[in-house]
Amino acid sequence: MAVPTTTPRAPRASTLETAPPLREADGRGRAVSPLTPRDPRLAPWRAFVRAQAHVSRRLDEDLRAEHGLSLQEYVALLILAEAPERRLRMGRLADSLALSKSGATRLIDRLVDDGFVARLTCASDLRGAEAALTEAGVQRLRTAAPTHLRGIADYFLSAIEADDLPVVERTMRCVADTACGSKTGD
Repeated sequence: MAVPTTTPRAPRASTLETAPPLREADGRGRAVSPLTPRDPRLAPWRAFVRAQAHVSRRLDEDLRAEHGLSLQEYVALLILAEAPERRLRMGRLADSLALSKSGATRLIDRLVDDGFVARLTCASDLRGAEAALTEAGVQRLRTAAPTHLRGIADYFLSAIEADDLPVVERTMRCVADTACGSKTGD
């Protein structure tokens, strides 16, 4: 019987873990190494995802318990309240809510059924549809606003030192602008 003359190879490490530390330019022209799954730079991202999920869940729970309104429905009413003439084209509303057009349509359908929003034909383009806030929607928003604001104070602002708020705002605006590919400051 012949004995193998080659020595067994050690298992290959994952390409993600052994990738050479290449330098790439970030959006601001700074050189950065590519991320790996265990990169410590992911810690702020993970903290952001966790915080956003938990704060949103608590705000949603409070609004549902006290007003029978989801956070997403509340935000849709708020966006319409802040829009010129309290109305927006459906596509623009979908973008503002970070929803697909069909997702925004389903959300607005629920608000129409509740009498908080009216669906109107767009005055500038008869093929388009707009969502318009009704007086009942304005009243529901006014009634729910203290709950929403209390939740923001309790679950978000109470965790941040007052001196850090401008840094958090500037950072989140930068993240949003980078993700949207714009510098709108919205």
